[in-house]
Amino acid sequence: MSFHEILFPVDIALNSEGGPTRKTDIVALVSGHEERNSPWAGSRRSFNAGYGVKSIADIEDIIAFFEARRGRLYGFRFRDPFDFKSCRIAESPAPDDQLLGTGDASETDFQLVKRYASGVASYARPVRKPVAGSVRVAIDSVEQSEGADFTLDETTGVVSFASPPAAAAGVTAGFLFDTPVRFDSDELRINLAAFQAGDIPSIPLIEVLV
Repeated sequence: MSFHEILFPVDIALNSEGGPTRKTDIVALVSGHEERNSPWAGSRRSFNAGYGVKSIADIEDIIAFFEARRGRLYGFRFRDPFDFKSCRIAESPAPDDQLLGTGDASETDFQLVKRYASGVASYARPVRKPVAGSVRVAIDSVEQSEGADFTLDETTGVVSFASPPAAAAGVTAGFLFDTPVRFDSDELRINLAAFQAGDIPSIPLIEVLV
């Protein structure tokens, strides 16, 4: 898939609106009961970044970014203002934030994930676009050193250890991350609302699988 490892302007992204979407098929039975099924394994996020455009300079930046991505053709990184940390927004990532897996003395590669839990139910979301320099990793609560103990593929979110973690050792991580998205329209509708001000009412973005 065509993807550019470039970040959508953060100051505009932080004023966007949006969030996760799921797809559920519901069949109503004659008895009044329902059968529910989801064809999607995970959720898919969508955003409207138009709310973040406040000036002519913002419009110029968006036009350049849109043209360089060829509209919907190329995906890119987007900083979801509501969900971009392995921990709560008000906290700082720590190496024990998220459980990636358990060592078996042979496996060296672990995918970054973020888990969402409520009651007895939870969902593990693969994190494919971590922020460079933000990832902290630990094995059984002992923090590891990037470069010496592990390497990170910033384009896939895979952590690779120099030596496989011991059997039953918990592998955890904390990090910042971006959401891979693309424009969900091949056109920008720009309104020059006032002198040295402007408006793009809708800049739809949709999450892509990478």
